[in-house]
Amino acid sequence: MSITLEELHGAHNYHPLPVVLTHGEGAWVTDVSGRRLLDLLAGYSALNFGHRHPRLVEAAKRQLDRLTLTSRAFHSDQLGEFCAELAALAGKEAVLPMNTGAEAVETGVKLARRWGYRIKGVPADTARVIVFDGNFHGRTTTIVSFSTDPVAREDYGPYTPGFDVVKYGDLDALRAAVTPETVAVLLEPVQGEAGVVVPPDGWLRGVRELCDEHGMLMVADEIQSGLARTGRTFACDHEDVVPDVYLLGKALGGGILPLSAVVADRAVMDVFTPGSHGSTFGGNPLAAAVGREVVAMLSTGEWQERATELGAHLDTALRGLGNRHIAEVRTRGPWAGVTLTADAPDARVICERMAAYGVLCKEAHGDTLRLAPPLVVTPEELTWAVDMLGKALG
Repeated sequence: MSITLEELHGAHNYHPLPVVLTHGEGAWVTDVSGRRLLDLLAGYSALNFGHRHPRLVEAAKRQLDRLTLTSRAFHSDQLGEFCAELAALAGKEAVLPMNTGAEAVETGVKLARRWGYRIKGVPADTARVIVFDGNFHGRTTTIVSFSTDPVAREDYGPYTPGFDVVKYGDLDALRAAVTPETVAVLLEPVQGEAGVVVPPDGWLRGVRELCDEHGMLMVADEIQSGLARTGRTFACDHEDVVPDVYLLGKALGGGILPLSAVVADRAVMDVFTPGSHGSTFGGNPLAAAVGREVVAMLSTGEWQERATELGAHLDTALRGLGNRHIAEVRTRGPWAGVTLTADAPDARVICERMAAYGVLCKEAHGDTLRLAPPLVVTPEELTWAVDMLGKALG
């Protein structure tokens, strides 16, 4: 009935697997028939800490009994603490909280442009931002304007100007695209929606050096890759690279509610002035309380260490399958893209088979499976899930 009602009355902008979920706990979800399934998508990394993690649920409940929303017209006793704690985790000075990942990216673009005009001195309305093919930064009109995915972009024009798209992972292409009007380079340290695409070793360091050389902001979209997903607090940490701006979201809300943030030093963030940017729900006390608990959990390093161990286990298990339908395996921590051969069944079909076997995952672009288990999963559960993948591949 739920699927029928959704088809009748919901917009058809998603094509979910035919499962109807009613309950979630840890790495597992339960459907309407009472069948348990292992969640290997984790809400596109929004559920890094699993479903209904007790610490996060308790933090939300405590705040629900106190104060949920003030708007930014007033202060709350949670926002300042959240900003200070997240800034410390990121090694930055200032935080601008928003709600969704797309809002964080939009805010990052506005920040880069205003910084370009007010600090770098680029002539008015000429600022350019370099982005990369295969990117996924959200669904707003501006963001899809520089998408290279025709499904995300088609028929949403006229498109927002001011973006230059170059090949991901190609430092020479990036260097050639830089102009005096380039104010920022916006990148994903690992491209999640593209199928967990990991750039060549040294590429992030090269981007950092180019940004320093040409006076450009390095803006890292860590909305999916950040907050322990790859075994480090941020995916940029794998190359000891510190961007000028972090864009965060998904796991920051603990899998309970939307929470995103732009994190930077004062020299960048202070181009925003009262009234120049805002959000009614951005930084609301409920979100800030949950976000504070997320930051507290990450501050010990335990989740990053666990993710590293799980990632090694997942990588070994996937490469050990030796299935003739697997063309390539890419991993960064417990985050994997499995590209199938041309003669393999469509990735959607594989996902449907895996769901029948009790494992949930998601396809990307028809030929790739994306695996992003919650960090509460056990190695034994991962082994079983990979066995089910082998069975689904045939």
